[in-house]
This record gives sequence, C-alpha cells and structure tokens, in this order.
Amino acid sequence: MIKHFISPAYLLHISHTWLQSSAIIAFALLSVGLWLGLAWSPADYVQGETVRIMYIHVPAAWGAMLTYFGMAILSLYAFLRQNPTAHILTRSMASIGFCLCIVSLVTGAIWGKPTWGTWWVWDARLTSMLILAFLYAGYIITTSYVKPEQQALKISAILAIIGSINLPIIKWSVDWWYTLHQPASILRLAKPAIHWQMLVPLLIMALGMAALCFCLFLMQLRTYLVQQKVISALLRRTSS
Repeated sequence: MIKHFISPAYLLHISHTWLQSSAIIAFALLSVGLWLGLAWSPADYVQGETVRIMYIHVPAAWGAMLTYFGMAILSLYAFLRQNPTAHILTRSMASIGFCLCIVSLVTGAIWGKPTWGTWWVWDARLTSMLILAFLYAGYIITTSYVKPEQQALKISAILAIIGSINLPIIKWSVDWWYTLHQPASILRLAKPAIHWQMLVPLLIMALGMAALCFCLFLMQLRTYLVQQKVISALLRRTSS
C-alpha cells in the first residue's frame, strides 16, 4: 500500500495534478492572510505594530518543524526498507524546510530587537531552532557532496532520524527552562492566549505557507524524479 503511494509513477502524477492548484491556493490564502494580518488585525497592546511580524515568523517556525518531522519519518522508512523513492521525497523537503528555518530565525531576530532590545540571545528556543537550521544544512550538504550516493543517502537518513530529537526540545524549551521567548500561545492544552482577530489571519497565513511549501515541494520532487528517470535510461542504454 505504502509502496504504491510513493512509487515514482504515482508521485509524478500527483506533481502534475496538484502543482497548479496548490500554487493558486497558496496565492489566494497568502494574499488574504497578509491583508488581514497587516491591515485588519489590531496592534498588540504591549508590542504595538511589531507584533505583525508574527504572521510570517510563526508559520515559518511551524513549517520548519513539521517539515523536519516528515523528513525523519520518511528517512526511517527509507533506512528500514531501503526505498530510494523515500529518499527522493526527503531530499525534496530538505531545502524548503531549511528556507523556512532561516525565515523563522531572521524574522525572530527582527522581532526580538524592539521586544528584547537585542537581535539575538542564546535563548533555549532560539538556540534549538539554530541547531535545526544546522541539521537541515548538514542533510543538504551530505546528499549533495558525499560520494557514493548510496552512502550519502544512508548517512543523511541517520542524520534526519537522530536530529528529530531536537524537535521536542524546540517545542517545550520555553516550559523546561527559563527563557526570554514567550510560552506557547496557540498550540497548548488550555484555551489559546491570543485574540481571535490575530488568530484568524495567523491560521490563514499558516495554511497559505503550507500550500506554498507543498507547491515548491512538488516542483522539487518532479525535478528529482525526472533526473532519476533520465539517469536510469542512460544507464540502460550504456549497458546495452
């Protein structure tokens, strides 16, 4: 069952079917979300207008963490089943997750300057997020430059699996240690500590960014699958 859904033929079909639709959905959601976040939602009574950075920062952070979680699951499957297509799926996600992580760190620094009075502190949440960026970079470098390719895929899969330990640290670091970073306002057991006029655009932006990342993922996936198809055809022609 799983092999069918991650077969190259099925994935090429999905990338062809959903690429344009995901781009349209992403554009619509991000347009509405940006308008709601920048023009409709109120300013924070403490942080003022700088709180609007949240509408980029928070979805990017969520996306970076969820993308790495997906990479870890796929890497575990690829490592156990020796499935090359699962490796391709993971590679297609890595650069997108890395960009999301960088966006989260940069917007967090911009947000931190007026809020904390400094661009960066070695806060538990910030530091663990920086480690996530290094994990992404390590995965990308390994799959791009380590030879032979099969060895690179094994090393990168192990890196993604072990690196997933950092995800719960990012999530609960604000609860485990004293930190300047504010506690969770939305993803918590109690009622979200955020006004609905801020929550609505934030969720729309999160969905829009997810759609954009899905679109970029399909583009990456299609490129890798076509490359693999071309290489396989050349090898068959050479051997014959």
